[in-house]
Amino acid sequence: MVKRAAFVTLGVVLLLGLCLLLWRAPLRTLASLRRVDDYPLYVMHYYGDYGFSQLLEPATARSATARSVTARWAAPALAASGAWACTGFAGTTSSGVVVGRNFDWIHQQALLLFTHPPGAYASVSMVDTSYLGFPREDPTLLDRRVLLQAPYLPFDGMNERGVAVGMMAVSHARDRAKPGGVTLDDLQAIRLVLDYAADVEEAVSLLQGVRVRFGNPPLHFFVADASGHSAVIEYVDGEMVVTRNEEPWQVSTNFILAEERPVGASSSCWRYNLAYERLAQANGILSAADAMSLLADVSQPITVWSVVYDLDGGAIDVALGRRYEQVHSFHLGKAH
Repeated sequence: MVKRAAFVTLGVVLLLGLCLLLWRAPLRTLASLRRVDDYPLYVMHYYGDYGFSQLLEPATARSATARSVTARWAAPALAASGAWACTGFAGTTSSGVVVGRNFDWIHQQALLLFTHPPGAYASVSMVDTSYLGFPREDPTLLDRRVLLQAPYLPFDGMNERGVAVGMMAVSHARDRAKPGGVTLDDLQAIRLVLDYAADVEEAVSLLQGVRVRFGNPPLHFFVADASGHSAVIEYVDGEMVVTRNEEPWQVSTNFILAEERPVGASSSCWRYNLAYERLAQANGILSAADAMSLLADVSQPITVWSVVYDLDGGAIDVALGRRYEQVHSFHLGKAH
């Protein structure tokens, strides 16, 4: 009887040890969560592997967890009203390239997420945590568990190779099915770029190799790299259309560039025109502070965050809810 009890105790200890080993990275991840702004803005480092590489395997090898993550990314009521107002642009600084991005939407919460996946590039991304069911106020430890899915919901971001990517809503987007290929949801496509693209051309190639499944609203993507190249990637009639920068700057808002093809600041979107004019006047040269000021000028009452990515230095500046007097500064790979 004593021996049996000893074996049972040993089994329990081994089981607990295995559980702690398996949950070491997730627990460390959730323990890193901190609130840095009462908007609120949270910051978290994701430790270990979040399994994204499984999505790049045949459908039979994908995990059920990975498949279900982005199902909550949709806001049909707002989409139906046409209240889309995101803005993105790229310009040059005295030392490299800067990307500015406004995310304009209905929720008032955000997460700045640092990821360090094995076999892929480290990156930082902004996440609208409302789609994960994460509460705005006083999250419990149980509430935090949903943040383990946050790597699958990047709305914009930058990786360690100096590639930045973001999304903007448009009126329509459809990608053609690729027989035997991999299908990714639209925000998962952003994760693909962050994890594996070293420049704009690699980002384009990666996206050409998968089918992108769009939710509501449909999207297009804006990508830029530290060499000064950028592109707007759109999906028209089932085909990817890439519009690359012809100047030392580029702007993207909420119309399909490949269809409208504006000349200079002559588009149907005042935010595009204002950003284009400002960048053209400066020949695309602007500091990080100038970029944030431009984001303020094209912001909307529903601007959730304004973020500036320094593609050469790895700096990130974030302002929440148009409070441009209170800019939070971070660095890729560091929690400031």
